Amino acid sequence: MLINADFTQRAELLPEQYEWVPSPQGGVERVMLDRIGAEKARATSIVRYAESSRFPEHTHPAGEEILVLEGIFSEGETDYPAGWYMRNPPGSEHQPSSGPGAAIFVKLCQMPSTEADFVRVDTNDPTNWVVQETREICPLFAGNGEEVMLVRLAAGERLFVEQAGGAEILVTDGSLKEDTRTYAKGSWIRLPRGGGAAFVVSTAGATIYLKTGHLPNADTDPRPLP
Repeated sequence: MLINADFTQRAELLPEQYEWVPSPQGGVERVMLDRIGAEKARATSIVRYAESSRFPEHTHPAGEEILVLEGIFSEGETDYPAGWYMRNPPGSEHQPSSGPGAAIFVKLCQMPSTEADFVRVDTNDPTNWVVQETREICPLFAGNGEEVMLVRLAAGERLFVEQAGGAEILVTDGSLKEDTRTYAKGSWIRLPRGGGAAFVVSTAGATIYLKTGHLPNADTDPRPLP
């Protein structure tokens, strides 16, 4: 299966375009954002857990990255409410579930074999945020040329200075605009390296998940405003 599999091209999906596809496990369904492979794939998805749903224990040979968007996501006996960011390195095992239900943003099979650390960041904790000029940043991960963060922006701010490229965006609150197009909460955008974008924050402000440095075939890197 190939979905948005050409990483030299821009890809995007708006919330009104979501198509929920059942997973092999009852009560768990997903929106496929990009994908290379069948059930065990290199994939980026939004996954929705129904109340009292769970997966059996399993291994992620090439790692898993998670941002909890809604509800409570659990691993074994540990609960992660909305706002938690997680990285499980290659070869790690877990048994995911949700009691009240949850929605998560997930990236599978996208880590190098050298990544070995578990990462857990509570983005609800104000001490995890830093102020940079007119915006707030919550650093989530940096390594292997990749950088991941949450960014809070005020109304009217530009996300990027000059050219943007090699970036992946998920709007977690508020909205962005580009020309006449609006990207509301839940919008996903992948910008190829060397591509341009002129995102401006809408009147209510915005919070975004931003990943840079991870896409192939680079000519230039994205340069977020400080």
